[in-house]
Formats: sequence, C-alpha cells, structure tokens
Amino acid sequence: MFKFEIPSLMVGTLDSLINMSDDLGKTDSLIESILRKVEKTGQELSSYTGNKSELTVGGVPAKRYIQQFAWDYAKYPNRRPLKDLVSLISGGVSAIDEELKQLGTSFADKMVALTEATRKKGGNLMVVSLNDVLTDDVMRNIEVLDTDYLKTLFIAIPKGAEEEFTKVYEKLGGDIVGYGGPDWSGNTNGLGSAVKYGNLVDRHGKHGSPVVPGSIQLVKEDKESTLFAVTILRSMYEPGYYEGDEFIAGTKVDFQEGFVTACRAKRYIVRQFTYDPNQASNSAMALEQLQVEVDGMRTGLNRWCKTHYGEAFVAWMHIKVIRVFVESVLRYGLPVDFTAVLYKAMNGRDVQLTAALDNAFGSEEAQDQDEDAEEYHDFVLLKFDP
Repeated sequence: MFKFEIPSLMVGTLDSLINMSDDLGKTDSLIESILRKVEKTGQELSSYTGNKSELTVGGVPAKRYIQQFAWDYAKYPNRRPLKDLVSLISGGVSAIDEELKQLGTSFADKMVALTEATRKKGGNLMVVSLNDVLTDDVMRNIEVLDTDYLKTLFIAIPKGAEEEFTKVYEKLGGDIVGYGGPDWSGNTNGLGSAVKYGNLVDRHGKHGSPVVPGSIQLVKEDKESTLFAVTILRSMYEPGYYEGDEFIAGTKVDFQEGFVTACRAKRYIVRQFTYDPNQASNSAMALEQLQVEVDGMRTGLNRWCKTHYGEAFVAWMHIKVIRVFVESVLRYGLPVDFTAVLYKAMNGRDVQLTAALDNAFGSEEAQDQDEDAEEYHDFVLLKFDP
C-alpha cells in the first residue's frame, strides 16, 4: 500500500464535473491504447536486436514511478481549469500517436524496399535482378537487338517447361501481328506491280506471332528456372489514308505489351531488362545502403519509443489522478477532503482486495447488492495494470 498524493485542482461547476466524468473514461482508454502501441513497438524493435531493455519512465521502471508519483506542476499547472488540463494532456499524447504512425509507416516502407531488394538478389531467374547474375561471360555469346523494328526479350521459364517452350515460342501471341497484304504467290509475273495500298489492303486478314523464327537463345539456368532470349518484331506501321480530302495519318502499333500478356498466360515471365555491366556493383551498393538505412531507422525508432513511452506514461498517470479527483468530489462533495491510496494486488488477488475494502469501508447496502447489478462501492475505485 502506498500513499497517492492528489494535488489541489480547480473544481469548477457540478455540471462540468459530471460531463467530465463521462469523458475522462474515454480519454483514459485512448491514452492507454496509444501507450500500449508505443510499448509494443519498442519491445518488438528491442527483441529484433536481441538486446531487450525495459522501457522506463524518467529513468525508473513504470511500477516504481507509480509508487513515487508526484504531480508535474511545471508541465501541467494545477490552477488551470480541469477541462484545459485534460485537453493539454490528451493533445500531447495524440501528437505522440501521430508521430509514431509517421515513423512506423516510413520504417515499414523502408523494410519493404529492403525485403524486395533482398528477394531480387537471392531469388531464381524469374525474380532476381538479371544484372546481378548475367555477367560479361554469359552475355558475350548472346545477340541482343534493340532497334526500331526488332527487340530481344528475356523470358524466364519454370523448370520442366523448357521443352514445351522451345516448341511453341514461335507461335506465342499468334493473333498480334497482321501479315495480310498483296499476295503474289499465285502470279509471280505481277511481283512488284502496283496494287491496292493503305486502307484498301486488309493487313489483318492474316495474323501471326511477332517472334522472329529461330531467334531463341539459351541464356542461363538454375535449379528452379531457365532464362531464354527471344527476338520479336517491335512494332508495325498502320498506313495512313484519306477520308475525302482529309488525310488521316498512320499509326505505329507496338507488339511488346501484347506479347508479354501472351507469355504471362502461359506462365512465362518476360523480364524487363537492359544489360548494364556496372549494374551488379551498383545493386550491391544500393542493397548495402538500404540495410544501413533500415538499421539506422530501427535504432532511431527504438530510441524514440524509449523516450516517448515515458512521456505517454506520465500523461496517463496524470489523467488517472484527475479521474480520482473528479470522481471523489462527485462522491463526497465539497470541501475537497479525501485520501487517495495506491494498492498493489498480486496476480489473481484483486477480487479479495476489493472484498476486503468493501468490508472495511462499505455499508451493508453496498455489500448486499445483487450480483447482476452494476458494480458499486462506497469508495472511488480505479483498477489498472501498468
């Protein structure tokens, strides 16, 4: 049992105390929830490093701070109206909550970036950064085209699907390209003679794949996947035409997006990749820098939690004191004359403690109340777990 000092606070009107009694319970719960979030975040960060350290309040454990509690008159002037004091305390804790959200979001985003970079660094050929695994020795024998009309794409195939891919790759996206046009196969004498052109030719009367036949190249393989290089027609020009006296300009149709979609339907992954021999070292440096940033943010956030846990706990205890003051004035009336005591109950002994207090201070009516009735005591009782 410990004596719990309650400062001389401004009482105000009875109506204001009644209204405040209802709001204080909500404020109490809100501040505790924010305190627990800070506590949980600090504990998780400490457990990650393996260096668990107890969160303190002003340099002492929370339970000892409660036993030695003293009102902070400098931070929370006791002669200010109670409503203003509650707003001051809750406003400070709300600011802590908002800052924690921002810091937590930034840290989570950085962790996602690190996880993604690590995954790409150590995954199979379907996810790994290709510049990290395709060395000069590998790329020396690979013909890579990147012109206005031809584009070499790198396609990752799941292990076991290589044979099927080599059989069907020339037919992938078979409805993408329009190969229709003048057909001189039946009359070679007319080869090169003037024919219908522009919108008079049904370019899409015959369709096919944009893949250049025979362009497949085996690039690299691992235990889970194989990487091939395939060259495709990059685009096609749809000719312009006249509508009356107005000329409608032609358009360029890109084939790559449609080909990527056709590959995805077969579970073939087209890797977006531009070979850069310097990229491997750059990726390693970027990953190392990400790790340094994550470690720095973790350390900073852990330090922030240790500092602001104490601030939130102090605010929470001051709200508890105001609740005791308000409930006691409403219970016992004026002038203010009551004693506050702090009891520390062992685990599972709180029920016996409450019963003992009822026997010592309660009336017979209170002790004989119905079990289904709302809990009532002849004294003000606030229970909490620090």
